[in-house]
Amino acid sequence: MGWSRLCCTPRLWAVPGMRRRGTEKENLEVQEALSERPGEMGIRHDRRAAGRGAPREQRSESSRFEGGLHSPIQAHFPHRIHLMAGRVPQGADRAAVRGEMDTVFLENLRHAAGVLAQENLVGLLEPINTRITDPRYFLDTPQQAAAILEKVGRPNLQLQMDIFHWQIMDGNLTGNIREFLPLVGHVQVAQVPGRGEPGSPGELNFPYLFQLLEDEGYKGFVGCEYQPRGDTVEGLSWLRSYWDKRGRPQAGQ
Repeated sequence: MGWSRLCCTPRLWAVPGMRRRGTEKENLEVQEALSERPGEMGIRHDRRAAGRGAPREQRSESSRFEGGLHSPIQAHFPHRIHLMAGRVPQGADRAAVRGEMDTVFLENLRHAAGVLAQENLVGLLEPINTRITDPRYFLDTPQQAAAILEKVGRPNLQLQMDIFHWQIMDGNLTGNIREFLPLVGHVQVAQVPGRGEPGSPGELNFPYLFQLLEDEGYKGFVGCEYQPRGDTVEGLSWLRSYWDKRGRPQAGQ
């Protein structure tokens, strides 16, 4: 059944400091929306400055970066870790600072990829929409994320596809899923615009999208990052309905 497994994915802030989001249960069935805010991105978060007469705040951010990265590894988290990009600094023009932010982000990702590779772990980059959820978030489209992954060039960094964010930013889900699925290491779902469970009213036709993922060969996990309208277990009726139609996955699938 491929994607019919559910999970949650731990989050880390790649800039600044890749701070640990929290200790979420490895096999949690429903990953609800998380609210901790990523930090701002800027030159003061550049890891290269640490130890070279950099201001104390730079050295502090660099220490957080490396310490935050090692913490979940030592805690035996799952094999995939969400590396969050951070925010455009308050009051800054996104276009004006993008080049500098790209440089910092790319270096931190290369460092993270090396550390994660030692433990056979995968880092995930997730575009988050800037229309509704976080107007200052740096990484907001699959096109931008794919370009960054190409520049970093590390096989253990992959794309995290959150269908909620992709629909809000660009739509064209069929085309984007087909184009970027080869880069995807994890999928997350929520209805648009209310961010409820797939069975709730909204724009997205999830039976079609689930079938598309199957047809395109996706074999990974699907994370349920939504806000249940009511009881969490009752909110999983969409999954039971899917299983009734397609067959419940057997152990090990």
